[in-house]
Amino acid sequence: MNRSCGFSMSNQWGHEAGMTRVTIDAAGMHYTPLNRRIREAIGAGADEIVITGVMGQRFIADGVRGRGTIIIHGIPGGDLGMFMSGPTCIVYGNCDHAPGNTMDSGTIIIHGSAGDAVAHSMRGGRVFVRDNIGYRGGIHMKQYQDKCPVLVIGGEFRSFLGEYMAGGLILALGDPGRNSGRERGIGSGIHGGRIIIRGGPLDDRCLGVGAAQRPLSGEGYRQIQPIIREFADVFSLDPDPLLRDRYTEIVPSSSRPFANKYTWE
Repeated sequence: MNRSCGFSMSNQWGHEAGMTRVTIDAAGMHYTPLNRRIREAIGAGADEIVITGVMGQRFIADGVRGRGTIIIHGIPGGDLGMFMSGPTCIVYGNCDHAPGNTMDSGTIIIHGSAGDAVAHSMRGGRVFVRDNIGYRGGIHMKQYQDKCPVLVIGGEFRSFLGEYMAGGLILALGDPGRNSGRERGIGSGIHGGRIIIRGGPLDDRCLGVGAAQRPLSGEGYRQIQPIIREFADVFSLDPDPLLRDRYTEIVPSSSRPFANKYTWE
């Protein structure tokens, strides 16, 4: 047993098809030693890290770079994968606020729901949420050159989706009847990127300042089809109903939606 990093090198490392695996029991563990063990495992070359007993530990996989898959059983706390660059995190459970916060690359897959500010300031990679998210999903998402972050929501979202969005793609695949009329401020302050919502058109009262809506074009459909198929494959869903439905695209109405708040003539 390697006591310094808290996992067994003899019987918890797997070697099937050349893969190395580490298992960490996080029950009752503070997030600081938990994250230290994750980093040590990745530094040791683990291909897969399985974490059991997770209950609210924050900052899991924050700043982690490289390859590998981190499988989480339980409910991780806030800022899962913040500043992460490369790995895949798979959560079998719900997730607290801001998974994917400022993530640079990689993938977060949540087999459940997530809280507020999912993909906050995300600048690359993908976040897939099977069920619902809270308020301000995709706030401040951005992109640069070939980095284009993607947030896909399988269920409902709450108000201010894509607030101050500067780039990337938000794709909401949930029941149009649940996402088309209740929430407000969608795309408030958006000045880059796209929000694509299944169904539509939306009630104009749902749109935030600086947001405009239009039917998704044929080219837009072609662009989202691979993402829909991937999302459906990840969660074992039938993609056909999603592929057949219509979609509404929300985009910036100008590049400076709040210009008149700060400048006067």
